[in-house]
Amino acid sequence: MFPPLRVGLSATLPPPNILVIFGATGDLTARKLLPALFDLFCARKLPAQFCIVGFARREKSDDEFRADARASAQRFARAKPDDARARWDEFAQRIFYHTGSFDSFDAYTRLAERLRELDTTYGTQGNRLFYLATAPEHYALIAERLGAAHLAPPGGPWERLIVEKPFGNDLASAHALNRQLLAIFDESQIYRIDHYLGKETVQNIFAFRFANTILEPLWNRNYVDHVQITAAESIGIENRGEYYDKAGALRDMVQSHLLQLVALTAMEPPVSFDATAVRDEKIKVLRAICPLCDRDVDDVVVRGQYDAYRTEPRVAPDSNTETFVALKLMIENWRWAGVPFYVRTGKRLAKRATEIQIHFKPVPHPLFAHDVGNGITPNVIALRIQPDEGIYWEFAAKRPGQAIQLSNVRMDFCYADSFGAAPGDAYETLLLDAMRGDATLFNRNDEVEVAWSLVMPILERWAQLPPPRFPNYAAGTWGPITADELLARDGRAWRAP
Repeated sequence: MFPPLRVGLSATLPPPNILVIFGATGDLTARKLLPALFDLFCARKLPAQFCIVGFARREKSDDEFRADARASAQRFARAKPDDARARWDEFAQRIFYHTGSFDSFDAYTRLAERLRELDTTYGTQGNRLFYLATAPEHYALIAERLGAAHLAPPGGPWERLIVEKPFGNDLASAHALNRQLLAIFDESQIYRIDHYLGKETVQNIFAFRFANTILEPLWNRNYVDHVQITAAESIGIENRGEYYDKAGALRDMVQSHLLQLVALTAMEPPVSFDATAVRDEKIKVLRAICPLCDRDVDDVVVRGQYDAYRTEPRVAPDSNTETFVALKLMIENWRWAGVPFYVRTGKRLAKRATEIQIHFKPVPHPLFAHDVGNGITPNVIALRIQPDEGIYWEFAAKRPGQAIQLSNVRMDFCYADSFGAAPGDAYETLLLDAMRGDATLFNRNDEVEVAWSLVMPILERWAQLPPPRFPNYAAGTWGPITADELLARDGRAWRAP
């Protein structure tokens, strides 16, 4: 498989370590973590001195947990245990299970003893990677118990903590969680994960922008008319009703994934590709986004709910939770002043697609004015994040024949076609980076808090307004009509990914 396009970042094997997964019997572990780890093991990207310890409250033996892990890998991994039995047998020998309550001091004491035994057996050298794949309300408690139990041996090389989203449910709770974690761990030890940042096309924004001289002079307000970022799902909330009905699309997607895409698209070139330099440039973009007041929220933010949402399992029958958000952001800095960034995300939309579209300004001379009314549009560069990861450029070309007639044509780059295989799962990249100590693709504490500060005026304004008239869009469409009106007021229109 072609290696990830990550200029200057390490591709070496991680050092020996033990990965401890809190919430080992949960959906995230089954669908993402264990399959990703098996794929990494089959690709020989994990160190020989490596173990996995699952930690959860449910009583389970090592063999029972291994059987669960095998079923997960068979269903969700690219490499199937049925087809790679020898590799699975070798991998399974490294999987262990530890029963315990998250608030039990004894459970952490027993865990420390077992980790020391595995250090001796597998040569893992005392390195620890703790993954919080639990409900968010357990994050601070687990961190506090880890600190009290001194799970890393004295003089051990490192211990790190991976924290899943959501990181808080508002600015105050995010700030409190940061304070609680930083009381136990140093910032350099905390890896706040956003799986979007592990996607190959998101990483490729770096290479596409900064390794191609032809693009950098155009990537600014002089040539870009506007930017559209769409993260659409054709499915509903599936079995996430209990979580989603409290969160909604703004918290679930905009505060984390979509603001990260805005930052990566708009950032200045970092001085290097180390974690500090990249994250410094991202935070500059977030801080340059114009804060919204009540009037701004009313004018530039749209929310919606699909027609069958209130009948979903574990959703209130009168729920006013939004399943769709569209908004207009302005970045007040030298590069992007006056260029709107239109962002939308939703459930049960027309198709599954995540795409960043850079819409360039029209040509300044009306030489081909008669073609513009016949479907000829200004140039577009789009980065497809999912599915069918790739990049395309849409431009005008002359149609064959005697007359001068133009048509839009597309130059298309697809990972699977160019490199012979689709990119691996984002969690593979992020797990390896955390083991290596590379925090480039993880969120820093100030990024998280600034992102929350940008969405808080929206949440606060919505709380002041009368309940919206939900539902307001049909499943299988592109959302409420007010989202189209948001761009129409500026003389623009959404472009379907």
